[in-house]
Amino acid sequence: MPQWTGRRAAMPTMAFSPELDRLVAAQAGLVSIDQLLAAGVSSRVARRRVDSGAWARVTRGVYDLWPPAGQRWDWDHRRRRSAWAGLLAFGPEAIAVGTTALVLHGVQGIPVGVAPEVALPRASDRTTRDGIRLRQFDDGMTTVQIGGRAVATVERALAQAVPELPRAHALADLDSALHRRSTDPDGLARAHDLARGRRGVAATHALWGMADGRAESPLESFGRLDCVDAGVPPDVLQLPVLDADGRVVARGDMGWRLGGGRWLVAEMDGADVHSDPQAVYADRTRQNRLAAWGTIELLRFTGRDVPGGVGPAVRTFLGHRGALPAARPPEHGRGDRRARG
Repeated sequence: MPQWTGRRAAMPTMAFSPELDRLVAAQAGLVSIDQLLAAGVSSRVARRRVDSGAWARVTRGVYDLWPPAGQRWDWDHRRRRSAWAGLLAFGPEAIAVGTTALVLHGVQGIPVGVAPEVALPRASDRTTRDGIRLRQFDDGMTTVQIGGRAVATVERALAQAVPELPRAHALADLDSALHRRSTDPDGLARAHDLARGRRGVAATHALWGMADGRAESPLESFGRLDCVDAGVPPDVLQLPVLDADGRVVARGDMGWRLGGGRWLVAEMDGADVHSDPQAVYADRTRQNRLAAWGTIELLRFTGRDVPGGVGPAVRTFLGHRGALPAARPPEHGRGDRRARG
C-alpha cells in the first residue's frame, strides 16, 4: 500500500513502490487505473488526487501523476506523454502505430500536437475518443517490444506516418530514422514500398529519395527542404572545415560552393540547443570558428525562419555571388567537399 508522506497544498503527497515509480517514469508520468489498482491505489484515492489537482485525468482510465503545475515540459516529453496516453487508453492489447510508434522509437521530427495513434489486433467496436486515434490494423504488420508494449517497427511506422505528415516533418522523420540508425537505406526503400497506395503518399515520393542521415536535427531537415523548394539544394551536409594540417576544426550544417575554394555555410540554430547552456557554448564556439575561417561565408537561421525564410535568403546570397545552380560550371566527379583554411 502507498504511504502518505508530507503535504502538497491541501492534499498529502504519496510514496509509491519503487516498481510503480519506475513505471510512471517510463510512461512519461502516466498510469492506467489497472496499474494503480495493482499497486494498491484505489480508484477512490485516484479521484481524490484528481479533485485536489495533484493528479490529472487524461482520458477514461488514464491518469497523469506529473501534471505540469506551472512548469513547462519539453517537446520530447509532450510527445512521449501523448504516445503513452494512446497505449494506456486502449488497454494492454493496443499497438503503437504511425507517429506514436516513431516517438517511442526515438525518431525526431513528429509535430508536437499530432494525435496519438494505436491499433488493436482484433476487431473491436471501440472508436477514436478524447483525441486518441484508433487505426485499422495493417495486414502483415510487424511489431517490436518497447517498454513492455507492442510497437510497430520503424519501417512500418514510417509507411503509416509519412503520407499523412506535413512535408517538412515527413522529411525530418526520414532523416532522423537514418541518422539514429533506426533503419538504413534498404529499410527506407522497404518502408516506401509499404507506403505505396496509401492516401497522401503521392505527394511524398520525392521526400523518400531526399532523405539523408547526415541531417542532425529536424530543424536542419526543415531548412534543407526550404532550400530545395527555393531551387538551391545544398551541395554538402555537415561540411568539414579543415585547418592547415588537415584536421577537422568544425562542421557546417549545409554548404554551397562559391568558387575559388570558398563556401557559403548555413547554420540552423535550434531552440532545444539553447535550453542547455553547455550546448549553447559549444554551438557558439563552433559557429565562431566557421565565421573566422577565411574561406567561409556564414548565414545563421533559427526555427522562425522556416518555412519560407532560409531558401530565399540562400538564393539571394548565391545570386549576388554569381553562384546560383544554373550559373555554375559543370563539375567533373564529386570534387573536394571540404573547406580548407
